[in-house]
Amino acid sequence: MAILNVSLSSKFPAKPLLSSPSLSVPSYPTPLGLKPKQQHEAYKNLTLSVGESVSRASLIALLSASLFFVDPALAFKGGGPYGQEVTRGQDLSGKDFSGKTLIKQDFKTSILRQSNFKGAKLIGASFFDADLTGADLSDADLRGADFSLANVTKVNLSNANLEGALATGNTSFKGSNITGADFTDVPLRDDQREYMCKVADGVNPTTGNATRETLLCK
Repeated sequence: MAILNVSLSSKFPAKPLLSSPSLSVPSYPTPLGLKPKQQHEAYKNLTLSVGESVSRASLIALLSASLFFVDPALAFKGGGPYGQEVTRGQDLSGKDFSGKTLIKQDFKTSILRQSNFKGAKLIGASFFDADLTGADLSDADLRGADFSLANVTKVNLSNANLEGALATGNTSFKGSNITGADFTDVPLRDDQREYMCKVADGVNPTTGNATRETLLCK
């Protein structure tokens, strides 16, 4: 039997045991020339620095995600700190905004035909490329409002204050009532100014300025 065991062992050599893979643990270089206490402080500072970087990256990722998934309607909600409704790029024909405070309200590209803004506070509001055909803007405070590329035909602007408003591009006031309106410092195309001077009349009750004078009519 002993001879048989020896012969079998020599014929079938034992296989080496499989060793479990070793886990690699990241290491940081030991600061040279530092005492143990100083090395401890260095490692402590390094750990805090890495932790702060991770926290900062997590915060940035969280903020980015919150901005990405924001409700699209909220992007244009109010268009400023005062309005509470979505007014940009909307069909708001015939809507009543009379007497409301809509400072810096965003009405860009909206359809505002026959809408009522009588006596509304619209300082700095944007009507960029909006359609205001037939709207009522009488007695409105439109200082600094943007009417660039807007259709302002057949609009009631009587006694409105448009000091410093923008009216660049193809903005048209054709057929509008501008009696008593104040156009001080409003940039107008020569053809628009010439047309408006033909129908300009009255004095603005708020500023006391004559409409023709604010239009620099000859």
